[in-house]
Formats: sequence, structure tokens, C-alpha cells
Amino acid sequence: MAANSDGPGGDLVLGPGPGVRSGFVVPAAELLERFSRSSGPGGQGVNTTDSKVELRWQVLGSPALGKLSESQRLRVESALRDRLVGEELVIFASEHRSQRQNRVAARNRLAEALRQALLPPPPARRATRPTRGSQRRRLETKKQRGATKSGRGQVRDDDP
Repeated sequence: MAANSDGPGGDLVLGPGPGVRSGFVVPAAELLERFSRSSGPGGQGVNTTDSKVELRWQVLGSPALGKLSESQRLRVESALRDRLVGEELVIFASEHRSQRQNRVAARNRLAEALRQALLPPPPARRATRPTRGSQRRRLETKKQRGATKSGRGQVRDDDP
């Protein structure tokens, strides 16, 4: 699901979804975009246009995270901790030839990372006992495997 925004340079708006009932907004003032020359397709324009996008967001201490509940904020910080460079989440996009498309792609990646981070943890697994039939089948296959292996003894040559 793509994130809404006021164009590539506007606020990053996540609509309501799992983990965020009322949605979530990262103001454009908290997002820093840098542009550089990209490798890859583009022909002669690849050497002249700054189409590669580097999107940075200061995760730790972000005022936008202050609007979330404490448990949601902790979930975001712990889920994104491995991807942080210092205190910032850095996302690169250079797969498109145009800067605008790369800006949108970077914002969509940030939105997806936030959605995944805000998902509530799955319910704990409830332990169940194996059924009597599954136990019986497991023991039968063990016996069959043991019989197969016991038949593999060394071959003795009884002829002198």
C-alpha cells in the first residue's frame, strides 16, 4: 500500500491500518532528501542529472513518534534499530531514471518500513500435545527406519 503525500516533497502520511488505527504522519520538516548522480539506465543523462535519492529520517527523538503510544514508539525503535545509521534511518532509491519517481519510491519504502514496524506482535503460540495418531505414526516410521538400517550389516563371505 502506497503512502499518501502532498507530492514527493510533502508530509509522509500513512493511512489507518494494522498497528495504527488513526494513521500516522511524518512531517516534511523531519525528512531530509539528498540527491546525487545515479548509476544504471539513463543514457547520456545519467551523467548529468541527480536522480538518485537519499531519504533520511531522524527516528530516535522524532516529534512524530511522540504522537504514538509508548508501546508503538518502542516497537518502531526496536524494529528499525538494525537499519539505523547513528540515529537516522537512511533509504536510497535509484532504480528509476527520474528523480521524482525515485523520491516517491524512497518515501514508499519508508512508509512500508514504518508499517512493518508498527504491526502488533503476533499472538503467542499455544502449546498443544501431539495426537495419539501422530505419535503412533512417528514410532512406526522410527521402527521401519531402524529395521532398514539393521539390515545393512557387513556382508560376510562364508565360502572358504
